[in-house]
Amino acid sequence: MSDTEGIRDVQGKLTKAEIVESIGKRLASRSSLLSKSEIHEVIEEFFVEIKNGLVSGRSVELRGFGTFELRHRIGREKARNPRTGDVLKVDSHSVAIFRPGRDLKKRVWSYKLV
Repeated sequence: MSDTEGIRDVQGKLTKAEIVESIGKRLASRSSLLSKSEIHEVIEEFFVEIKNGLVSGRSVELRGFGTFELRHRIGREKARNPRTGDVLKVDSHSVAIFRPGRDLKKRVWSYKLV
């Protein structure tokens, strides 16, 4: 099974359940001892570790994939609600960002929509 099998367009989304299913199929072909629920648990713990790393102020580097990190956004007085036009104050806050790694950039750059 190729890494991009089943990808049809950029607009679709890949869910956690689909990831578990795909990993389960790949591991089953290798006579893995992990059940789908165990695979789901491993994936959940993986995401928990990423969240914990970010919340503790650390960047999370996944070689060959990319880096998750926090960026601080400075608050401002003149934000505008696009629906109502009301002027709002936005407090300073942190946001999680993702920077794709070189390998991922290359794969995405060469990706062709089907």
